[in-house]
Amino acid sequence: MKKWYGGVLVASLFMLLILRYGLLKNPIGGSILLSSSSNASEPLEWVHPALPPAVQNPETSSQVFSSDTMVFSLFAPRNISNEEQKSLQTWNLLKHLIDHAQVFANGVEAIKEAGNAWNNLMASADEERLSYTNESSSRKVKEKQCPHFLNKMNATELDDSGYKLWLPCGLTQGSSITIISIPDGLLGNFRIDLTGEALPGEPDPPIILHYNVRLHGDKITEDPVIVQNTWNAAHDWGEEERCPSPSPEKNKKVDELDQCNKMVGRNDTRVTSMHSDHSRRSSLQEGTKARRYFPFKQGQLSVATLRVGMEGIQMTVDGKHITSFAYRETLEPWLVSQVRISGDLNLISVVASGLPTSEDSEHAIDLELLKSAPLSPKRTLDLFIGVFSTANNFKRRMAVRRTWMQYAAVRSGAVAVRFFVGLHKNQIVNEELWNEARTYGDIQLMPFVDYYNLITFKTLAICIFGTEVASAKYVMKTDDDAFTPDLIGVLKASGILALRNGLKRRTPPPWAHGPGYVVSRDIAKAVYKKFKEGRLKMFKLEDVAMGIWIAEMKREGLEVKYEMEERVHNEGCKDGYVVAHYQGPREMLCLWQKLQEGNGARCCGDR
Repeated sequence: MKKWYGGVLVASLFMLLILRYGLLKNPIGGSILLSSSSNASEPLEWVHPALPPAVQNPETSSQVFSSDTMVFSLFAPRNISNEEQKSLQTWNLLKHLIDHAQVFANGVEAIKEAGNAWNNLMASADEERLSYTNESSSRKVKEKQCPHFLNKMNATELDDSGYKLWLPCGLTQGSSITIISIPDGLLGNFRIDLTGEALPGEPDPPIILHYNVRLHGDKITEDPVIVQNTWNAAHDWGEEERCPSPSPEKNKKVDELDQCNKMVGRNDTRVTSMHSDHSRRSSLQEGTKARRYFPFKQGQLSVATLRVGMEGIQMTVDGKHITSFAYRETLEPWLVSQVRISGDLNLISVVASGLPTSEDSEHAIDLELLKSAPLSPKRTLDLFIGVFSTANNFKRRMAVRRTWMQYAAVRSGAVAVRFFVGLHKNQIVNEELWNEARTYGDIQLMPFVDYYNLITFKTLAICIFGTEVASAKYVMKTDDDAFTPDLIGVLKASGILALRNGLKRRTPPPWAHGPGYVVSRDIAKAVYKKFKEGRLKMFKLEDVAMGIWIAEMKREGLEVKYEMEERVHNEGCKDGYVVAHYQGPREMLCLWQKLQEGNGARCCGDR
């Protein structure tokens, strides 16, 4: 994981946590979440959960969800084959996650949403089985595949409801939406909304990004301004981000790009040339005219591209970076199901590219090589690797299958690899994921909808699989954008291999920070034991959680040895790497080719 907070004063935080934990109890006797912030992630934030039989949503106190109902919808017996059961080997062992759900923002909702998604997926699977020989059914499945590219050409004047482009499988890192248009009308104001799907009972869908262009200003300013925000039913509108900002000193970086380009709103002195039907033209003789730079102009063509980055969404206009918008908690790009464009705009075309799409396994010439080797109940694994992935990251998983999952150690069964993936709110994505799981046998589905703040649940699931489903000497966590040239070589001695120490060693307790870490079997088994006993404290950041869990085990008498490996690179690749992070599918294939050519752990491109 990417480093969030460096130099954290852990001792002070723990003192604060102890004091608050002792003083703050909820009205029904359980502990409550110690942070009221919905957007920040405090790494040492935890609650020892003690839920009642029903979970109440504090935002809608009149609505109470029965945990028994949620558990039943997810864990009721289903009519699925033995092959399909392989993707659910940790599923039933996570039944008590509901007891920890209220620790996290959206935790209860994520499990509730998963119940709906799972019911729909199983209904679809049943329908497919009943009509397996029906030709029209086969066509229906093909039509549901996630497209890589969508476009709407020809000029379109927006009506009162605007224009909508449906994205059947959401967005992923590298996806982009390009809008060619001309602001027109009385005001020239327009908005672009990236929306998700509304939950049952909710009138409107969440807005992952609200991009509002106001050419003649608003109540705060008379100058042109871009306003970015988010909205959902639980929290209403978030905090506005304006460009130009009224507080330029607070201009943050998102994916190393300015939240608002400093040139927006500044005086732009240039000689302009204007054409009209009357051939009116400004000239050098008319002198130099000063004006404020703004990327959109009424009556002038613009090419605007929203691009999905690692930390947020970037906007470029006519080739210039204009704004960046950091993702907000529970409002993530994979949730986007629709682009909505409305306002005073002459829309010429909309193009969505780089969309998440699954590979057609029927035409894969190397299909058998890509399938996971079966686990042997009589064999102890040298290493089990659990890979964090999200449902629509189809291309990343295929890149891993075609690169480091082809090591002889993996193909021979000495090392096993599984992707840990939560369900999606979109049924088409879940159907594609289900087919992928059945085809390759290397996916473990999680009984919750995948939100970033729930990744600690995946860490727990990896520990469970590595000790209860498989029997591994070591258990490793990594990401679907991480690449390692030597799987067995990452193993050191027993205990935790801290691939990257987020607290710089001098501030206890240490935790592994970055693209991965390895723990020995006894540690992974102790994690699951604490979970079953209800003694496992939950933290928002999973690498922090593992570090603190191990520190507690050490205090309880478990002998722990920490190892550091400086050649694990959290942000990119450097020659001689042990693990390279943030590698896209193309980079992964390039790194693999270099290894096959005997060039060793050398990076691709100019890195």
